Amino acid sequence: MEKNSKLDPPISLLDLPQSTLDFILNYLSPIDLCTMSMVCVSLKGKCQSDHFWENHIKHKWGRVIGDVVYKEWEWHIGIAKDGVFLKNEHNNQTGSMGSFTGVWPNLYLGSYLEDCKVLNAQQSNNFMMSLYFSLESGRFWFPAQVYKGLVIHNALVNYDSQSNTFQARYQSGGWRCLGRNIEWDMVRAPSVDTPPYLVHLSHSSHNLKPEDHIEIQWRSNTQCPYDWWYAVIGHLDSCNHNSCQCHYSDTLIVEFRQYPEVSNMRRIKLCRKTNKEEGDRIGGYYGGIRKLENEDQIQTWKKLFPLQLQMAPVLYMPPVAAQRASTNCKNHAAEAHCC
Repeated sequence: MEKNSKLDPPISLLDLPQSTLDFILNYLSPIDLCTMSMVCVSLKGKCQSDHFWENHIKHKWGRVIGDVVYKEWEWHIGIAKDGVFLKNEHNNQTGSMGSFTGVWPNLYLGSYLEDCKVLNAQQSNNFMMSLYFSLESGRFWFPAQVYKGLVIHNALVNYDSQSNTFQARYQSGGWRCLGRNIEWDMVRAPSVDTPPYLVHLSHSSHNLKPEDHIEIQWRSNTQCPYDWWYAVIGHLDSCNHNSCQCHYSDTLIVEFRQYPEVSNMRRIKLCRKTNKEEGDRIGGYYGGIRKLENEDQIQTWKKLFPLQLQMAPVLYMPPVAAQRASTNCKNHAAEAHCC
């Protein structure tokens, strides 16, 4: 039998059906995608496509970033493509600011890019890929919410890949260090689109009933941004629990059950129908309400209770005063150690 002297040509990745090639690329790690992109021009275009990088972003960052992060990155990409960074119109000596909302003194910074040079012409054309590496490198400070004590702060957060933790800054009389080495489960994507200085307009307050879990906005004065507190809807004092009609009342009882019953401000009364700020200079100001539907978020709050209840002052101080005292002490300590 005569041997075939003609060798079969080698099979290239690009000879594979499109669906098969996409299937293979979809399983590559970010580093492997970058390596594969250097093989040839065709694979470079494929490996840098938004589809594959969006999957990696959702897999790693999905819990801590929301739509607002994509909007902020789109803002940076748009500025880079317009060449404004090169004209030094939007960047300072250390980097580039993100978008702003509000007016002074209630001015809120939406994001912060430490070095605008990372968005060169090539990277600005790869939206998801450039976002992934800006998050991974820690250059991009993105808006998120951070659990601190029994409060959620709206903050700017960046990632430290060496420790696999976060550091955060929040706006309260200037940008302050909120903490370093913050674990993943203490950071979450913004729960609402409402800027921190505005009252959140709730669409669920008219349906709230006793034992519903909520988060409620609170701030100590009108020059501060709102934080979020955990609470549970309670019964009216006049309620007959056997035939509860509390959900028909215009008065809404909000209970901070993470604090003992001896606190004279464990329960507050709010107007169910108003979408305006309520409160005063002594007890602070309450804003909008967000009903908690996610059981994981409820359990996260409950895990924080034992740590707070170990603090003796809480037994005799109202929730607002206790939290203010605790937060002030922690802020002074954090500022002394943060960069």
